[in-house]
Amino acid sequence: MPDNVKDFPTGIDLKDEDIYEAMQGIPGYLDITSGDFKELYSLAYRRALERLSRAVTAAEIMTTDVVAVKPGTPVAEVAAAMGRRGVSGVPVVNAGHKVVGVISEKDFLSRMGVKEPRNFMSLVAGCLLTKGCVALPIKRALAADLMTSPAVTVAPDTPVRDIAALLTQKGINRVAVTDPAGRLLGLVCRGDIVKATMGRGAS
Repeated sequence: MPDNVKDFPTGIDLKDEDIYEAMQGIPGYLDITSGDFKELYSLAYRRALERLSRAVTAAEIMTTDVVAVKPGTPVAEVAAAMGRRGVSGVPVVNAGHKVVGVISEKDFLSRMGVKEPRNFMSLVAGCLLTKGCVALPIKRALAADLMTSPAVTVAPDTPVRDIAALLTQKGINRVAVTDPAGRLLGLVCRGDIVKATMGRGAS
């Protein structure tokens, strides 16, 4: 066990003097070393995060102000909507507000025949080095033409821990939250899970 734990779960550089000072504030004799304390605290902290992730549900952390598009929405409008909101994916819903698919940046790139760029300028270079913009072939396409379907969805009472595992398993960054009829209620992204877990762990 190192003297200073730089990668401590809380992000705090916990030092021996911090531990000794805290131990002196506890009445009685504590038969425990600073190293034992660090290990015990680290384990307890991680267990607490696991417990919280099981207790928190999709309904508690989902974003309800969601940008959604219809199957017949032109992809140019889909891209514009994603750009305005600064999101990398949107659910596609039908007239009954049921989720029928999802469109992400990867779907755009795939249909344009572009391998996922390393950065924005590599994508610009791909446009400049061709006879025309690589997006032109899909200019008249609709959301239904690009969307991935069926969409991966979860129920409002799905534990955050299960959602995190699902995102990893599917290799996706977001999941739609739907009611029993399949209607869109919200969206949970990886960032929502991180904020919820760390926020509750620190409270």
